[in-house]
Amino acid sequence: MSPSTQTRIERDSLGEREIPAEAYYGIQTARAIENFPISGWKPFPSLVTATIQIKKAAARVNAQLGVLDGKLARSIEAAADEVLEGKLRDQFVVDPFQAGAGTSHNMNANEVLANRAAELLGGARGDYSVVHPNDHVNMAQSTNDVFPTAMRLAALDLGGRLLKALDELATSLRRKAREFDSIVKSGRTHLQDAVPVRLGQEFGAYAVALSKNKRRVAQAADELKEIGLGGTAAGTGLNAPPGYRKLAVEELSAITGIQLRPAGDYFESMQSMSPFVMLSGALRTVAADVIRIANDLRLLGSGPNTGLAEINLPAAQPGSSIMPGKVNPVMAEMTDMVCFQVIGNDLVIATAAQAGQLELNVMMPVIAFNLLMSLTILTNALNALRERCVDGITANEERCRWYFEHSVALVTALNPKIGYARAAELAKQAIASGKTIREVIAETGMFTAKEVEELMDPHSMTEYSDEPEIGS
Repeated sequence: MSPSTQTRIERDSLGEREIPAEAYYGIQTARAIENFPISGWKPFPSLVTATIQIKKAAARVNAQLGVLDGKLARSIEAAADEVLEGKLRDQFVVDPFQAGAGTSHNMNANEVLANRAAELLGGARGDYSVVHPNDHVNMAQSTNDVFPTAMRLAALDLGGRLLKALDELATSLRRKAREFDSIVKSGRTHLQDAVPVRLGQEFGAYAVALSKNKRRVAQAADELKEIGLGGTAAGTGLNAPPGYRKLAVEELSAITGIQLRPAGDYFESMQSMSPFVMLSGALRTVAADVIRIANDLRLLGSGPNTGLAEINLPAAQPGSSIMPGKVNPVMAEMTDMVCFQVIGNDLVIATAAQAGQLELNVMMPVIAFNLLMSLTILTNALNALRERCVDGITANEERCRWYFEHSVALVTALNPKIGYARAAELAKQAIASGKTIREVIAETGMFTAKEVEELMDPHSMTEYSDEPEIGS
């Protein structure tokens, strides 16, 4: 028998199973593999990292409190450090769609650490008399307080990356706002001609929207720093030694570099998924704004000859399998699709969050999967949009000027002088004759050439001043 087909026998309360001899996971993980061949996906790396950080903290605290032998604790810590360094990652194999509450995921972590810790102590994989997954690695813990804590830590880690991506994209948009500040163009409302704006003002507004979204995400994420570790199975803390809760938060804060705080109510922290709903809601809001911005970029860059073509988007790849020379706004299109997925994930999270009963919400695995997916793909999409699209946008200044000069909405500047009704008549004349508003005004003789220049001054029409005119 080759090494790859060698097995060992493990036992649990339900019976026996053959386990691949080289596997660091054990019988409960093997049962999960058999029971949940659903998506073929593996847990998010951030969730694995967070779970292992919890196990490391627990081992330290249990040793400090004298309930876990120091040698066993050090072996569990050493095994955890190996996983945190990137080793044994292929041993975390439970499908995201699994047993309720994440028991299979938690046991996968317990078994991997127990087997590796046993090896470090000179034992063999599968010999749980050396290091036991439940008695030692899971000491003073339950899936019910470990998994929601891991969800929080993973979301905080990925959330920090999203905040950075939002900030960098906002910075890039602000840079473009400064670059395009002098370019006047026709504004559009209802997709019809409207009063003029500057291209830089449009891009500046995009930057502000993203900065506001960054604050919303940060505020939502802050609530995740409150953890219920030490609540064990139902919030009572049964089987956790005195002092465990406080020390667990301190150790986990030191390990993660995040200033965590103990739950105000350990029962509520286990029952309610509201912090995840709130963060997902903030991501949905980000997605809504980003869709709008991406679609604006697509519209402003449409053409090159039959669209608006006010901006030029960088060419990322050929756009058609049949039309030579066609280039599509693929980065904005990708961003839209990612944001649609984030909005869909939010519905899953909200639905799962209300499906908990009494002391526990067993739908946590699907909440974790969708939230971590949203954080991951949204971060990656924003980074790609910035690097491969926004940073390379240029302005078609001549096209913008032509639209500005031919917008009938310029007549709005005459309202204070001649009234809305008369201005509307001039707009009709311009449309019927094909002339610009400037030309129609000049033909009426109502204003001198100098007055026309002042009324049609682009800067004055796109810049509001709080300073009243002297003598007005």
